[in-house]
Order: sequence, then C-alpha cells, then structure tokens
Amino acid sequence: MDDRHLIADFLAYLELERGLSRNTLVAYRADLLGASAFLTDRHVTFIDAQHGDLAAFLDGLAGTVAPSTLQRKLACLRSFYRHLRREELIVADPTAELRGPRRSAVLPKVLSRDEVHTLLAQPSGTDPRALRDRALLELMYACGLRVSEVVGLKPTDVDPEEGMLRARGKGRKERIVPVGRQALAALGAYQARGRPVLVGAQAEAHLFVNSRGRGLTRQGLYKIVQGYATSAGLRDRMAPHTLRHTFATHMLAGGCDLRSLQELLGHADLSTTQIYTHMSSERLKETYFRAHPRALRATADDGVPPRLRTSDRARAT
Repeated sequence: MDDRHLIADFLAYLELERGLSRNTLVAYRADLLGASAFLTDRHVTFIDAQHGDLAAFLDGLAGTVAPSTLQRKLACLRSFYRHLRREELIVADPTAELRGPRRSAVLPKVLSRDEVHTLLAQPSGTDPRALRDRALLELMYACGLRVSEVVGLKPTDVDPEEGMLRARGKGRKERIVPVGRQALAALGAYQARGRPVLVGAQAEAHLFVNSRGRGLTRQGLYKIVQGYATSAGLRDRMAPHTLRHTFATHMLAGGCDLRSLQELLGHADLSTTQIYTHMSSERLKETYFRAHPRALRATADDGVPPRLRTSDRARAT
C-alpha cells in the first residue's frame, strides 16, 4: 500500500471513528503529504521510514514554521503511526523518540468584569439585529461556547424552563451547559421579537441568523464581535474566543472546581483546562503586587518599589 492510500485510510478513520472536524482533517492531510514528499526524496516510504528520517523532516521545518505548527505536525505523525501499528502494518513506531519544540507558555487574553459589562452593553435598542447581537454576546459569555458551537445552535437546543443548553462540540460530542438568567432574558427577547423578523416566512434551522434570515457563519459572528469590541474600546484586547477564556477564568475565580469547568468547556483532557489555573494565578499575583506596598522588590538605590510613584512613597513606608 503506497503512502497516498495509507493517508486516505487514516483520514477516513479520523473522520468516521474519531469524528474529527473537517479543518483538522485538512490540516492532517497537508501535514502527511508534506512528510511523504520529504521521505520520497530520501527514497523511503512511511512504512520503512526510520526515526532519523522523520527527525530530519521536522528539523528541516524548524525556524520556518511556528512552534505550534511544528507541534501539530509531530502530533499528526504520532497519531498516524499509532494507526499503522493498530493495523499491523509496522512493528516499531519510529515516532516514539521524536521530540518537538518546547511550547512557550502564552496565556490567552481575558477581560475584566467591568470590560465584559461594557461589551455586553454595546448592542442597544429593539432593532432585530441588536436583539440578536445582545443574545449572542450574553450567551457566549454565560456558557463559554466555542464559535462553532454558537453558530451551530438550533432553537430546540435551548430549554428556557430548565435553564439549560445543548452544545455540540469537537468530534460531534454533545454536552449540557447551564444558562444564566440574563442570557436567557436576552435570548428570549431575540426569539420573540428579533429572529421572527429576520427569518420571515422561510424555514431556517439555525438559532442565530444573519440579516437575510440565513444561518450565521463563523465569519459573520467574528465581524459582529469585533464591531462591538471596537465600540467598547476593546478591539486590541479580544476576539470571539476571548469570551470563552473570560468565562473560564471568571468561573475559577468564583470558586468553580477544575473538573466542573472541564465539563462546562467540553475539554476532553483536563490538562487543557489547567491553563486557566495558571491564568488565575498570574492575575492573583498581579493584583497582589499592585496592591501591597511592601510586596515589590526594592531597588538598590532607595528601597522604594520601582512601580510606585514618588507621591506613593510616603504611603509605602
């Protein structure tokens, strides 16, 4: 079986049995075709490739692609070779000792409570689109939904009586998420006075629709969020996914335990959720050093914390 057939079989497995998204499948296909082309130049195939061949492929990419991209390519190769072992097409896994670049600990941006309040106050009035946008923003912050989950919602996915919502996450996995009172109120106003006007007489399965009454796209949602972020003075601080990060951080700050947050966010692995504990720690540390006058490291000159203004020195002693 040549490399192209091996790739096609692996992608079919990921789609049909693992339920991975189309975007992931497209990325994995490109990664594997690139690796196959490299190996072909070395006169080897995936089946007879050795550790050194694959290490050379990754080393050749280092410095030309982002570390996160290189990590994805390594993850793709590992998953691919695990599949080949399950199918008993190889005996030893040449990716077992491969090492990727260390990821830098870049924490996602989050909004403060005041910034969230300012953002959610931007859609005003009773215009159908304003009602839609208010419901969108409220729901994204109230439930920590991914963009794809928001645009994929159907009217029947929300149970206002129970205050619950059904979200369809990665790999077509479903989860039930509670919805807060304010988000339910905004959603009720949109469904009663906004969506019927936008949809009109046509049949539309999606909960959130554009101005033509058709299902809202990811690109459409992005433009809506960025528009209100700009009017709130937050354009450089956020993207649609920022509301998900903010939801998670505020939940932990409010006392939510990590396992419950994992369920709410729909993370398959707890380690993915743990980044928000680091975020909370960083915010706590920042608050401490900003608030406590004797917490900052003294300078060699006068012992005054470097971030204190001259007028603060009297209060710091």
